[in-house]
Amino acid sequence: QVQVVESGGGLVQAGGSLRLSCAASRRIFSGNPMGWYRQAPGKERELVARINSDGNIEYPDSVKGRFTISRDNAKNTVYLQMTTLKPEDTAVYFCSVAGWRNGWPYDYWGQGTQVTVSS
Repeated sequence: QVQVVESGGGLVQAGGSLRLSCAASRRIFSGNPMGWYRQAPGKERELVARINSDGNIEYPDSVKGRFTISRDNAKNTVYLQMTTLKPEDTAVYFCSVAGWRNGWPYDYWGQGTQVTVSS
């Protein structure tokens, strides 16, 4: 059963923009922190942005000022607006929802969406 689905990736030139979307089931989404992560070939997965149910947001320095995370609770969706994209932003972007399963903390992950930024 697919409960977290990312979309919006693609190929864009440096300096361009993309908006990623992550739709989660209501049971998974409700009241939970959500985040975007990325993994480039040969590199470890890294945090891109995260937001909790109160709207508190964190970004790493690598994307601060260029990326914006937001959530629409009515649509059970979190977004990542990416601007001024750079080739080093090229990666598979994953959405994660911090929740519970069988009474234990559990992170739900999507399958990822590819973002490629050309020079």
